[in-house]
Amino acid sequence: MAAVEELEAKLGYSFRDRALLKQALTHRSWAFEKDPGHQGALSNERLEFLGDAVLGLVVSEILIERHPELSEGRLSQLKARLVSARHLHERARQLELGPHLNLGRGEEVTGGRSKPTLLANALEALIGAIYLDGGMASARAFIESRILAGGGLEGTGPERDFKSRLQQFAQTRGLPAPRYRTISASGPDHCKVFTVEVAIGEHLTARAEGSSLKAAGQRAAEILLNRLSEEQPPKDQ
Repeated sequence: MAAVEELEAKLGYSFRDRALLKQALTHRSWAFEKDPGHQGALSNERLEFLGDAVLGLVVSEILIERHPELSEGRLSQLKARLVSARHLHERARQLELGPHLNLGRGEEVTGGRSKPTLLANALEALIGAIYLDGGMASARAFIESRILAGGGLEGTGPERDFKSRLQQFAQTRGLPAPRYRTISASGPDHCKVFTVEVAIGEHLTARAEGSSLKAAGQRAAEILLNRLSEEQPPKDQ
């Protein structure tokens, strides 16, 4: 196992109880070889269970804070991606957790240090260990800096550009181009709420609120797009 100090520097967190760190990095294959009767207590599986819960709570809280304009369904989609095994494996790989793991001989010879599921589980166990060692504030800081940073929390991207999708929808059905206008902006400068209306023609409209004009416009476009998708048949039907 590489130096503990090296790993803690990568994690951005120093453990008061390094036994928790060791347990978080211990796969059940190693624990079984050392003590077959108590592998559950020695392995990282219990910490993984806890870390999964902490991760889900923290990600949900952060999404609610940063995206007041998103619906429950959109929040769920974004959360699912951020807590997915695929995302966690990528973050664990960036942290180079593999060389620090305690593995049994079987896992060692079959490439366990690079297995996606094993690495993702170890990262969840580390979250659980940090929570027990330093509390929720420390766990949240680790999740924000090592798991969520650069993970697309802004919620942008082609699949979420509802304004472009609404524009394309209108074109393919021979409808006028969408028009946007700001209805209102209320609240103090540090916490403004904007209301934006989108209209296609004279009668197809939708309004939405958001923490920015961009967010409100995207939400309004999403609402109108969903409505039209249910009501408007293609032009040639």
